[in-house]
Amino acid sequence: MAMRQCMRRAGASLRPCTPIRSLATSRGRGAAAATATAVQGSNLPQEVIESIQRDTTLCNPDPHPDSKTAGLVTDQLQYMVPTYVRPMPMFEKGEGCYLWDVENRQYLDFTAGIAVNALGHCDPGVTQTIQNQAAQLMHTSNLYHNPWTGLLSKELVSRTKQSGAMQDAARAFICNSGSEANEAAIKFARKAGRTLDPSGEKHRILSFHQSFHGRTLGALSATPNPKYQKPFAPMLPGFHYGTFNDIAALDTLITDKTCGVIVEPIQGEGGVNVATEEFLLALRRRCNETGALLIFDEIQCGLGRTGSLWAHGDHPSEAHPDILTTAKALGNGFPVGATLVSEKVSSMIQTGDHGTTFGGNPLGARVAHHIIGRLSDPQLQQSVRQKEQVFRQCFGRLQQRFPQQIGETRGKGLMLGLQLHDDPAPIITAARERGLLIITCGTNTLRFVPPLIITQAEIEKGMAILEDAMTAVFATNEHVPPTRGQQEMGGGSA
Repeated sequence: MAMRQCMRRAGASLRPCTPIRSLATSRGRGAAAATATAVQGSNLPQEVIESIQRDTTLCNPDPHPDSKTAGLVTDQLQYMVPTYVRPMPMFEKGEGCYLWDVENRQYLDFTAGIAVNALGHCDPGVTQTIQNQAAQLMHTSNLYHNPWTGLLSKELVSRTKQSGAMQDAARAFICNSGSEANEAAIKFARKAGRTLDPSGEKHRILSFHQSFHGRTLGALSATPNPKYQKPFAPMLPGFHYGTFNDIAALDTLITDKTCGVIVEPIQGEGGVNVATEEFLLALRRRCNETGALLIFDEIQCGLGRTGSLWAHGDHPSEAHPDILTTAKALGNGFPVGATLVSEKVSSMIQTGDHGTTFGGNPLGARVAHHIIGRLSDPQLQQSVRQKEQVFRQCFGRLQQRFPQQIGETRGKGLMLGLQLHDDPAPIITAARERGLLIITCGTNTLRFVPPLIITQAEIEKGMAILEDAMTAVFATNEHVPPTRGQQEMGGGSA
């Protein structure tokens, strides 16, 4: 064991800190050759020798069982409910678009905490806001007023209308997460249905296949994936499902018994599938005809991610919702969510119909107030649209190089999906071990949701790493273990 650790440390000192193509330099070739010669003459088992030789070509090979990381994980994992499968690196600090693990290895982050850290990791303005408010007042409960819940609600409503999105936005319910925001939306739709039809017949909720609305039971009932629903069946009654972008079926799916329709303008977890304007217009028309409420879940696609404040903001007002849900980027890592409603919806909600202990606390509300102001910046939104084109150009070059493995690009702004023809799990591993973090969604889709502040140079650096990772998997047939569980509803073994 001691000799194995020693040889790995020697190999680590010679690893490249840039993509693997840097080994084309004479110094890189010499370092790799020296390490290969050293371990080849050792008494280590052949599989260990091959592992060490491979590690010398990687910037950030996954920690080995005898590493500091493995020791921490082994000690802690036994106390954690096994709801996630995680790869071995353990991250302890971040700045901008980079993360560092407990062994001080740097990673370029194209995931942003699953579209959360829109302003990057440890943004100074967000950090200062948290520090200031935490020293003043963190929580009082909703039994009392505080300055920031109302200010955040006003900011959300006014910024939304100014952006050209949801012109009927009037009030906001502040909560702690996306699932809670969607639970509130579902409850509000049910209450509206009972208000219009006291018999209770108008209670059905329509959602769409490949959607993801959360893990709590109401939100999960609106997420029609048997893999995730079956262990917790039966789901709540009254939920029905349609095909995304299928206009012809809407007259049958949305009836006088439908109280609400919930849809993501861009499906994130389902594969970065973009709703057509015609589909959203048809949803709005049919909801108007039946008295159903139209709910847009913009938890992932909203708040500047597509190059406008809200993903639906580029569509005409005739395609706007009655209810809009948000979270993720609203706190840049601090847990906060919101449900925006029209005055029509608000008029049907009475005191006691819904509530929250922590939602709207002064700390979370002040943080979100700071963030919504910055994400509303037109210059930031324009830069998102420009960076989308940089990504698309890089995707085009990858598709030309690997036409048998790479298909279409989907999405908008900095919410993009690159379709692969095979399982991308080995690509996730190969990229991570070269210093790039990416995740998946849908079926065989790589998802790109980096911080909105990412620079063109960082995009190009990350895409160079991704090309090296794809070369290792597609061209050299290097054995790369797959990484599972890299979706919000992911599962399987690591």
